[in-house]
Parts: sequence; structure tokens; C-alpha cells
Amino acid sequence: MSRRIRLRRALLLRLKSGLRHSFTSPFSRLRIRLRRYSTAPMSRLRLRLPRGSSSPTTLIPRLRLLRRCSTSTSTSSPSRSWSPRDAFAAATERVRAGTLSLEDAHKLFDELLGQATPVPERSLNGFLAALARAPASGACIRDGPALAVALFNRVCREEAGAQVAALTVCTYNILMDCCCRARRPDLGLALFGCFLRKGLKTDQTGANTFLKCLCYAKRTDEAVNVLLHRMSELGCVPNAVSYNTVLKGLCDNSMSQRALNLLQMVAGKGGGCFPDVVAYSTVIHGFFKEGETGKACSLFHEMMQQGIVPSVVTYNSIIDALCKVREVDKAELVLRQMVAKGAQPDTVTYNCMINGYATSGRLKEAAKMFREMKSRGLTPNVVTCNSFLASLCKHRSSKEAAEFFDSMTAKGQKPDIISYCTLLHGHAREGCFTDMIDLFNSMKSNGIAADCHVFTILIDTYAKRGMMDDAMHIFTEMQQQGVSPNVVTYSTVISALSRMGRLTDAMEKFNQMVALGVQPDRAIYQSLIQGFCMHGGLVKAKELVSQMINKEMEGSMMV
Repeated sequence: MSRRIRLRRALLLRLKSGLRHSFTSPFSRLRIRLRRYSTAPMSRLRLRLPRGSSSPTTLIPRLRLLRRCSTSTSTSSPSRSWSPRDAFAAATERVRAGTLSLEDAHKLFDELLGQATPVPERSLNGFLAALARAPASGACIRDGPALAVALFNRVCREEAGAQVAALTVCTYNILMDCCCRARRPDLGLALFGCFLRKGLKTDQTGANTFLKCLCYAKRTDEAVNVLLHRMSELGCVPNAVSYNTVLKGLCDNSMSQRALNLLQMVAGKGGGCFPDVVAYSTVIHGFFKEGETGKACSLFHEMMQQGIVPSVVTYNSIIDALCKVREVDKAELVLRQMVAKGAQPDTVTYNCMINGYATSGRLKEAAKMFREMKSRGLTPNVVTCNSFLASLCKHRSSKEAAEFFDSMTAKGQKPDIISYCTLLHGHAREGCFTDMIDLFNSMKSNGIAADCHVFTILIDTYAKRGMMDDAMHIFTEMQQQGVSPNVVTYSTVISALSRMGRLTDAMEKFNQMVALGVQPDRAIYQSLIQGFCMHGGLVKAKELVSQMINKEMEGSMMV
């Protein structure tokens, strides 16, 4: 056999071997995809080679690039670089840090639903649970629970949803809780029905969340019935969380006496589920909210006799209630008893005491509590500072309040809009016009946007100084800034215009507020009637009296 023939046979064998290899090569799919997406002859593809490339092997990077581009629009094959576990873990951390936006959350589910790799159950549930407890943020997620429900709806609607996101008992429990937090317990109950239709078995958490949905939906009778008679149908036995959920539902709906009856019934039965400190604290707080101070205190003593040690929350509830009814001395006795029993007061405890003494006009005692709080290593928060500011301003000590305000900011405590409103009103009340203007001008530089209350204080102050044009300029400016005047703002403007005899302008503002849906109150009618009577408009004054009486009659009939 000639050398030439042997070389030809060897070449044929190599070509056959290479052809077989091409079908098992990872690039074989790339060739198929290339033919699917391009009908150009090979000569045209060669024309796209970069300059200076003489070998057809430089096509491989182009084929790889073409494959990435084509799969990015495909929903059938998963992206090699995207891991559902890692993506959901990163998103969960961003939710907890408050940096995940609404758009980011939906992009995450776009990616999930656009590929075939399912997300692990723990990763999905961890993300939804983080959303359920996400704090509201203007820059990021404003309503985490509602977003979790919306994302769940996407999974249910999309064809690929069932394949990439398996919904388990734990998932449904989280979503039902989200519905309660999003103030849509009706959706939570619907989810529970869906859960049962799917044949999933309820666990203890699911049964307790179902009770929570019933209570949030104000279906407390049904919640009590399920708790006492039907938990076994769900395959569960009521536990402390079950009872505490229903007790809270009853108290939130002003049925604290029924809650007490349930509490005493459970205590009388004994067994393994004796009422705990949470149960007693819930009912005590419910009685205080309903103004039943005697019943609350009696239950507190009964709790102590049962050997149940009150928590800080229990003591805070009692101290707050006593301070609100001006029984501050009794509240301080409870505070001393609390410390003697070994319970450590927290910031909430001292906020209640400071506010109680401040609203009673006992500034020395409020200052003493403030010092005691700091001596215990507790840092006063903005609520503490606002209580103290309000007390000082109420007793016409705006200069001292301003000094406290400055010391508060110097120590790193950032004032909020309530702090500014309190001090602005204090300056205005004492006629410290320049101090008021300086404080208002400092708001913007400190990142605090003026609200309706702030603008109303300024308008009232300028109007009382006879600077009505400036007051009207502020009124116009607030609307240009997107702040809508409320009934108090309109009352301030109309009252000032009526006193000055500018009744045409006053009626213009009156008609404007009605057109905007702000209902005039009795004070506005009285200002206009008095203005027309003083300036000879008796016919218009009589018309306004009739209008006011008719509106009051309509209101009483509606009630």
C-alpha cells in the first residue's frame, strides 16, 4: 500500500473519530443552537471574526457568548451562574438590614420563575419570614407583609411557580401571619382554607395562626369556640400561645371581662396549660384600656398570689395606666416595688413616669426621674425628650426648653418632627418670634420636613401679629410643597381673615376647603358668623347659621 493511501486512510479515521467526539462534546449543543438562531452560511460567520484572527478556533468564544445571550431570554434552562439558595440568602440579609427595595424583591422572583432550579424550602421561608417582620422604610420596603403576600400570589399565578417554589405547611403559616400584619386577616383565613383543601396537615403554629386570623377579623366568638372545642379537629391541643392569642383578641375588642372569665376558667381547670405572665399581663392591660383600674389592680394582686412573677411589661402597663389618670405617686410606688422585686425598669418605664410628672406640672419630679434614668445606664430616647420638652413648654419655660433641646442634639439624640412642633409652639405661645423663625429655618438643614402642624403654628403666629399677607404666603407655600391644610389650618386662616374684616377672602377659603373635601367644623362657622355680624353682613350671617344647624342635624342623624 502506497504511503499516500495510508495517509488518506489515517486522515479519514481521524475525521470519523472527531465527528463521534463532536456529538458528546459540550460544544455540540452550541452548534445546534447556532443553527437554530442563525441561517447565515459559514462564509458570513467568518466575516464576523475579529481582525487579525486567522484561525477558525476563534469562533469558540463567539459561540459561548451567543449561548449566554440566547439562554438569558429562555425560561427553560437554568442559568449556571445563578443559585436560588445564595440569592435568597443575600436578599434575606438585605431585608433585615433594610436595604432591599420593592423592585429588588420582584427581580428576585423574576429570576426564580424564569429558570428551572427550585429554591430550597428553608431559603424561601426564611425570606418570607424576614419580610413579615421587616420594619417600614420610606426608601426601601414600606410594607413587608403585604409584599410577601404579593410575591406568593405571583408564585401561584405563574405556570413555573409550583416547580420552583414548593409551598409547605411552614410557608402557609408565615403567609397567614403576613396577612394579619398587613391588616388583611380575611386573606389569612382564605389561605387556611386553601391549605386544608390541599390536604396539608395543620401543626401547632398553623392552628395558633388561624386563631390569630379569627381574632384580627373580629370573629372572637369563633376563635373562642375553636380554642375550647375544635382544636382536636385540627390535630392539636391548645397551648399557652393559643390561649394568649385569644385573650389578646378579646381585650383588643374591648371584651376584657370575657377574657378574665376565660383566664379564670383555664386556671381552674389546672392541667399542663396554666395561665402564664403573658396571659395575666394581657388582661390587666385590657382592663386599664377600658378604664377599669380597680379590676386591673385586683387581677395584678391575684396574679402575685398565684406565684406568677410580673414582668417588666406588666409593671410598665400598670405604671403607664396610673400616670394617665394622674395617679403618679401610686405609679412611683409601683416602680419602687418593681425594683425591690428584682425587675429592672427600662426606658419605657421612665418615659411613663417622666410624662406622668410632666403632664401633672411637677417639673422637679420629672427632672429627678430623668436623672435617675441616666444613673441606671439607660439612654433617654426621643420619646423621653419630647415628654420633657412638652412639660417645659406647657409651663411657659420655652427658653429652658430650648436649652434642653440644644443639649439633646449635642449628645447625639436627633429630634423628630414632634420635638420641633413642641418647641415651635412654645416659642410662639410666649411671643419669642425670632427664636421660632430661627428654629424653623434649622429644620431643613437637619433633614426634617415641615408638616401641616408646623405650617399651622407659623400661620397662626404671623396672623396674630397682624402680618396676614405673610401668613397667606405661608399658606400658599405649604400647598406648593405638597402639604395639604387640615381643618385646623383652615380654621386658623378663616378666623384671622374674619377678624380683620376680609370676609370675601374668608369665604373663598371656606369654599376651597369644602371643594377639597375638608369638612368645616363649628369653630369655622362661628368665626364667619361673628365676622359678618361685626361688619354688617347680617343676611349672610343668618344663612351661615342655618347651614351650620342643618349640618349638625345631619351629623346627629348619621350617628
